[in-house]
Amino acid sequence: MRPKNRSGCPINLAVEVLGDRWSVVILRDIMFGNKRHFRELLADSMEGIASNILHSRLKRLVESGLLERSSDPDHKQKTIYSLTEKAIQLVPVLSALGAWGRRHLPATEELSVRAELMEAGGPMLWDDMMNELRQIHLSGLDPSERGPDSAFAQLNDAYEKVVVTRAKAR
Repeated sequence: MRPKNRSGCPINLAVEVLGDRWSVVILRDIMFGNKRHFRELLADSMEGIASNILHSRLKRLVESGLLERSSDPDHKQKTIYSLTEKAIQLVPVLSALGAWGRRHLPATEELSVRAELMEAGGPMLWDDMMNELRQIHLSGLDPSERGPDSAFAQLNDAYEKVVVTRAKAR
């Protein structure tokens, strides 16, 4: 009989939960893209995730305690996926992954700007982002109620500026 985990090493245990590319990408899209429904995650995936893979990974993330599923009160046939506290605490990890990828891999400018801001903002920005995520995912705040100075707004504004600047340069 094979044990559930390969070892008790904390790095190994984290990799067993987050070790495939899709799990981290799904968490990124929910965390930074405010995508909460299956169809949003599927249709808006820059990486082109297949529906069966998305279904499988969402199920695994729920089983791992990183996401919670609930019925959408506005549409009974839809499910809303929400981050748990356990997932929200991954903000610094995803920030570090983004910073590393920006420095060492051929990332695009528009998709790197958020990683750059997260790295520059450090723990203060990470805490702000985690607090916003707690309000939305754990307390039910409508994302549209975020203030113009919210961490999410700062990241989105920086992204939009790069997109506009690049469009004008063409």
